Amino acid sequence: MSSYSAEVRAGLAAARVCLGTMYFGTTVPEKTAREVLDRYLERGGRLIDTANCYAFWAEGGTGEESERVIGRWLADRGTRDEVLLASKVGSRPEPLGAPWPEAAEGLGAAVIEAQFRASTERLRTDRLDLYVAHIDDAGTRLAETIGAFDALVRAGSVGVLGASNLATDRLRAARDLAAERGHAPYEVVQLRHSYLVPDPGADIAPQRAIDAGLLAYARQEGIRLQGYSPLLGGAYTRADRSFAPEYDTPDNKRRLNVLDALARESGLNRGQLVLAWMAGEQPVVPVLGVSGTAQLDEAMDALAGGLPQEIRARLDEAW
Repeated sequence: MSSYSAEVRAGLAAARVCLGTMYFGTTVPEKTAREVLDRYLERGGRLIDTANCYAFWAEGGTGEESERVIGRWLADRGTRDEVLLASKVGSRPEPLGAPWPEAAEGLGAAVIEAQFRASTERLRTDRLDLYVAHIDDAGTRLAETIGAFDALVRAGSVGVLGASNLATDRLRAARDLAAERGHAPYEVVQLRHSYLVPDPGADIAPQRAIDAGLLAYARQEGIRLQGYSPLLGGAYTRADRSFAPEYDTPDNKRRLNVLDALARESGLNRGQLVLAWMAGEQPVVPVLGVSGTAQLDEAMDALAGGLPQEIRARLDEAW
């Protein structure tokens, strides 16, 4: 185990929140993105998440905007050594504009090597603390994928590996093969997660949500979990936002009633309760997607305060 990887593991273990930057440079202007990044650092945040495809689907987006904004900020502020930087590979459409996810670039060795170079160039760094397989690629042999990732770890270019939107059986297969071959395993898993749970029968591919089986496997293996879209696009707190159809279930109506009752008792809004619950005893590190410093402060306040044990117990019981 390299000292670099050990340092990254220690930083990941200490992180209670991750800043998602999906729309930086597209729907979130660069000036606002920089203000959010500055404020996040001021509030003690360290883990920053991006990808080589954010946000190709936004108007005028190419998929390079988020990494470029972060790279310019890191260079201007001189803060590279103060943050843990995560990026992802595998989901970028090739070529841009081709049908997605059918035309996703995948996780072949040549893609991983080339996109690592491209991401680090845009981010103006020589290393990625966490490098993540963005979506599954059933068309590429797992041995090729984990071998390419392992080469980056061995070179000292990557600290820790992760996987996003991977089913539990595929995650287990990848980790078992890595152990068999003496390769670096996936140690972090990022999936959709919130207090509301999508209908198990709903098709949300290529996204995947954390379920009981994945939670059990992660706890057994010591895998660190990160949950994206924790606030479900603002639907918990904004009257102009609706929950996606996959959340329209009787169980979720019951969960929302519990959140409403506890919000009245605690003085926190529903979104703040969700974040504090996620980052507590579960634990799943929330990946925050915010469009301004006010939203960031609201979220960070909830995470800093924690939850009284009685409120947490009631949330756990209803989940």
